[in-house]
Amino acid sequence: MAADPERELIDWLIACGLDSADEQALLDGLCARLNAAGFALTRAYIASQVLHPLHDARGFVWQGGAATREDYTAGPQQQANWQSSPLSHLVDNDLPEFRIRLDGSLAPDRFPLLHRLRDAGGTDYLAFARRFGRGRNFGDTKGVVSSWTTDRPGGFADAEIGLLRNLAAPLSLAFKTMGMLEAARTLMRTYLGDDAGERVLAGEIRRGEAQAIDAVLWASDLRGFTRLADTTPAPVLMGLLNVYADQLVRAVQAAGGDVLKFMGDGILALFAGSAAEDAGDRALQAALAARVAVEALNAERTAAGLPITDFCLGLHRGTVLYGNIGSAERLDFTVIGPAVNEVARLEQMCRSLEQPVVTSAAFAAACRDERHKLVSLGRYALKGVGRAEELFTIDPALPGR
Repeated sequence: MAADPERELIDWLIACGLDSADEQALLDGLCARLNAAGFALTRAYIASQVLHPLHDARGFVWQGGAATREDYTAGPQQQANWQSSPLSHLVDNDLPEFRIRLDGSLAPDRFPLLHRLRDAGGTDYLAFARRFGRGRNFGDTKGVVSSWTTDRPGGFADAEIGLLRNLAAPLSLAFKTMGMLEAARTLMRTYLGDDAGERVLAGEIRRGEAQAIDAVLWASDLRGFTRLADTTPAPVLMGLLNVYADQLVRAVQAAGGDVLKFMGDGILALFAGSAAEDAGDRALQAALAARVAVEALNAERTAAGLPITDFCLGLHRGTVLYGNIGSAERLDFTVIGPAVNEVARLEQMCRSLEQPVVTSAAFAAACRDERHKLVSLGRYALKGVGRAEELFTIDPALPGR
């Protein structure tokens, strides 16, 4: 290590934050450098709260020479683990740092983690908390906690404790920077979809910035939702919307599709056309998977005495404009064009034709390996479309149909 190891490590942490490295690489690299300087670390940990639809916090634990990620929810077991941890003691008492020797002085009923570390050969445990200021943060993130364990006889030297103390702030800043970038990606994916979210993060944010793409479009909604909304208590209705959306979105994403938006009980999704010649096959596979999943869900909900529903689906292929549309200060990253209107008309035809899925001839032509699973419904005129065309549905003999 250089003549001024502290300055070198701080510079390295700042560079990691500026380079937008990931948190795992951050902890791996720092622990390797500290051990090269003689710290004899056996375990290190860093964590913070996160803004995420499923998780409340995320941490990285370094052991055995490599860091792994841990995501935490507000479940009873994880809450109990947190409340019995030394880091909870640190945060709850607003302490900047906390040190415990892992020897016979360790209280027998305090901090189960520390007993496990001592049993594994640990001799000293040191933890830090660095709070964020009152400026803007993502969600309810309050700061970063970190901890360090060694198995050296006698524990950490005073100089090592001083170095770790001085590294706590730049480490927390680098970790915060990386966490905010990940939170931004998570929010973009959650609210815009994978592809649109990545495009926005890549800089496609100007109004009118759109490109013509060939795509397979999915438009679905739930059957009888207006009646359900009038007769079902709001919490039950929201639960119903969410569990059925889970099944449909999972099927779309598993087949490589991208959900663009929810419109009440409706879903608009896109499968890339020109970039992937199997877009039609993948969309049809998603439709079949969704049919099977909803059938199973309805059986479970019926057995539990919960309200059930089903979905109607239109599938179409066409050219759409894909990009930013809206006002100067409020944009939507979406698709527009005649094909979008036509797929909505196809979905509406499900009711009049008494079919769960209705596709266009253009969609049928886009299917290759899966084309035999479609059967013709005859020629029909779609509302707002100038000419009649042949429509198709999934073969009634197929499972889930």
